[in-house]
Amino acid sequence: MADDEFAKAVEDGLKLAKRIYAGKDRHFGPPRPVGGMERSLASLLPAAPMVYAVVDDPGIVDNPDIPSYQPHVYGHCDPPALIPLQMNEIAVEADCFLDTAFVAIRGRWRVHCIMRNRSCDCRLLVPMGEQGSILGVEVEVGKNSYSTRVMDEEENQKMEKPERNEGGGFLKPELFSLTIPEVSGGSDISLTIRWSQKLFYEDGQFSITVPLNFPEYVTPFAKIFAKKEKIQLNVNSGFGKEVLLQTTSHALKERSRQAGILTFLYEAVVEHWSYKDFHFSYSVYSNDLFGGILLQSPTMYDYDQREMFCLYLFPGNNQNRKVFRREVVFIVDISGSMEGKPLENVKNALSTALLELNPVDKFNIIAFNDELHSFSSCMELVTDVKVENAHEWICKTFVAGGGTNIMHPLNKAIDLLFDARDSVPHIFLITDGSVEDERDICSTMRTRVANRGSMSPRISTFGVGSYCNHYFLRMLASISKGQYDAAYDPDLIESRMQRWFRRASSPIVTNIIVDIFNHLDEVEVYPTHIPDLSVGCPLIVSGRYQGKIPDSLKAKGILADMSEVVIDLEVKNTKDIPLEKVFAKQHIDLLTAEAWFSESKQLEEKIIKLSMRSSVPSEYTYMILLQTDTEKQDAVKQAKKHGSQKHAGPKNRLSILVHGLTIGFGNIVATSENLPTGFGEPKLPETNDVLEKAVRCCDNYCCCMYIIKACSKMNDKLAVVMAQGCAALSCLGCYECCCAACCESS
Repeated sequence: MADDEFAKAVEDGLKLAKRIYAGKDRHFGPPRPVGGMERSLASLLPAAPMVYAVVDDPGIVDNPDIPSYQPHVYGHCDPPALIPLQMNEIAVEADCFLDTAFVAIRGRWRVHCIMRNRSCDCRLLVPMGEQGSILGVEVEVGKNSYSTRVMDEEENQKMEKPERNEGGGFLKPELFSLTIPEVSGGSDISLTIRWSQKLFYEDGQFSITVPLNFPEYVTPFAKIFAKKEKIQLNVNSGFGKEVLLQTTSHALKERSRQAGILTFLYEAVVEHWSYKDFHFSYSVYSNDLFGGILLQSPTMYDYDQREMFCLYLFPGNNQNRKVFRREVVFIVDISGSMEGKPLENVKNALSTALLELNPVDKFNIIAFNDELHSFSSCMELVTDVKVENAHEWICKTFVAGGGTNIMHPLNKAIDLLFDARDSVPHIFLITDGSVEDERDICSTMRTRVANRGSMSPRISTFGVGSYCNHYFLRMLASISKGQYDAAYDPDLIESRMQRWFRRASSPIVTNIIVDIFNHLDEVEVYPTHIPDLSVGCPLIVSGRYQGKIPDSLKAKGILADMSEVVIDLEVKNTKDIPLEKVFAKQHIDLLTAEAWFSESKQLEEKIIKLSMRSSVPSEYTYMILLQTDTEKQDAVKQAKKHGSQKHAGPKNRLSILVHGLTIGFGNIVATSENLPTGFGEPKLPETNDVLEKAVRCCDNYCCCMYIIKACSKMNDKLAVVMAQGCAALSCLGCYECCCAACCESS
């Protein structure tokens, strides 16, 4: 597993770090509580923004400030060891708007483990929150600065060919990596990392979690060092209701409060860095359904000069609100690629979903590969006996094998739901594969859904891994008012599927319409078809329009008793919430699905403009890490100041392509060959034995470094005699160790 290999590289780095002599002032903060073994696998994986020295030559490891005697080690670490750098500053700022948070982390790390006249690459790793999207990284190190930039194909071709090809990207879901090249020992690395993430919503509460669990070994050596932590949180709910604070992990102090707008600050000098994630939750209270529309004019720099809007609807806190009766068909991919953990987790999630159905609901299950396997020939009423029979059928039938055919089970499911009355029919499709007729599937389902009228089946889709076409699945859900979700990590399949099912299968208001949209000169809504409003899940749609929106509007829909409900919408102009920024990722994802389906170059151009303006990566743009020489920048400023034309401007000295930011449009070849479900886990080669010998040299308390430390506490004459004798013995021992290492590596 990639986690094991990464943890092994960090473990090797920590062993190498034992070679570093920290001096007499070495200081460790007070012991922190830990669960289980101190160096467990989980403790070595990044649970906060971390920077590592990438060491392939163990001979360069030393304290840049206090050089010490080190036995030379021949050979290289393959793969490189990762030594966690010491952190000197950390500050977090989070801005929460509607259902989205924008997080900026500013920190300073020091390359404390590399000789001053040597250099190495340094690797930044950032575990991001729910549905995170990287927005940019800025780096200052020595006389060089780096920054990321999103650009299109044309601009990318004009640039010089990237000098390096390992700039980083997402190593796994929500774990972003970036390589900073050739950093000298003793340098300070100042970093600003920006990303967006969705606020988690459950039981009427919004919450944000930012990973801030730092290990003890990032604490600096020096005793005299003021370690300051700062967290600033700004909340603008935008919903016009009172915001109620629920829980917080750190001692936040409220700085200001207005209607729906709050500012908090936490600032402290600490003995050790934070060992828990920053968590904050709040609720927007209302006893009944409520909603509103936010309006905003575009800025002068916006390529789209149409007005912007955001429509939101909340289910309220009425726990007695009736839910529609459901008729549910589960369609599960059991092709050969689903074998093992993916299929087991899907089975567990499906079993839980069956238990959450009500006695008035109906259900059926279709397992598919090259063939169809149906639990029943008709829809079955939910009873204890039927659910138990379904569990037994799942255990017997869900055996991975065969190919992938998605059209056939979808048509079969719609036929099963043909007679659905006074209920909301649902189709839940789970697959890990991509097929050739995906556009035909979308066209066919669009026609069949339209022919069913207002109570047409909602097709909710769930993608497993990276081989399926997630834009096909998103498009299929969009055209049928369904819900889309995905899991790119096998350990997340069960939890995300359960949440996806609950969100999609508990509607309290369906067929929502806002009449004014039909009377505007032009309107563009994301998603195109307004989904249902479900229990415990706010509905937020957005878009652009031209025309005049009145001061008050109404939204209409159908309740579970089939009566009509009218919700008054408060119309409000806002300047405090950057609507374009908040919905940029949602618009890019939905537009990309539309562009894939229609094969429209015009939509692709639109996505490129939006991606470059918002700094959100897309399938049609690139993220590049650019290096600029700050000395040349200063020279340019001085030249301009004195009117000289000698310096035309700073040139980009290094450009590195950042990989792994997009998911692509599926892998038909991998699906047809039934390759195991792809989760994008990078594989690292085995560690070279040379590294093992290098780090084990310092595991022994008779190592040269420990002898020198002991000598420093003796009187001068005895220290000289002992140091000379021990040095001679140590050299012989290290010579033998190094000879053995070199012989084995050759």
